Amino acid sequence: MVVRTEGEPKAVAGAVESAVLEVNREIPIYYVQTMEEILRRAAWDKRFFVGIFGFMAGLALFLVILGIYGVMAYSVSMRMQELGVRMALGATRLDVLRLVLKQGMRLVGLGLGVGLLTSLGLARLLRDYLFGISPRDPLTFLVAMLLLAVVGMVACLIPARRATRIDPMVALRSE
Repeated sequence: MVVRTEGEPKAVAGAVESAVLEVNREIPIYYVQTMEEILRRAAWDKRFFVGIFGFMAGLALFLVILGIYGVMAYSVSMRMQELGVRMALGATRLDVLRLVLKQGMRLVGLGLGVGLLTSLGLARLLRDYLFGISPRDPLTFLVAMLLLAVVGMVACLIPARRATRIDPMVALRSE
C-alpha cells in the first residue's frame, strides 16, 4: 500500500496503520518505510559502484602524477650534464624549463591520446552507472582531459624547475 502525505511521512505512519486496522484487522502491516528509503535502497548498488569507480579514479590520478613525476625526475637526473652544457653555452633557465616541459608534455599528450581512444572504446560498459550523461559525453571527456593535462603539467613542472637550478660548472665536472 502506498500513501501520499504532506509533511513527514513517518509521523503519519501510525495513523495510516490504525485506519487500515479499522477496516480489516486481518491485514498484516509490517515494514513501513518511506519512498525515499525504498529508492535509496534500490539505487544502493549503483551508488556503491560509482563510489568505487570514484576511488579508483582518484587512485589512478595519484599514480599518473607519481608516474609522470618519476619519469621526468629520472630523465632530468640522467640529462644533468647535457642540460649543464646547454646552460654553459648560453641557454637561459627559461630555455631549459621549456625543453624539459616540452618533453614531459609530449608524454602527457601521448597518454591522453591513448587514454581517450581506450575510454571511448570502453565507455559503453559504464552506461548503467552514468546518470544524466551519455557514455560519450564530449564535455565530460574534455573536462577529464583538461584535468589530466593540468595534473601532467604540474607533475612535469617540479623536475623542470629542478633542471633550471643546475649549476653548469658542477654538471660539467660530474663526468
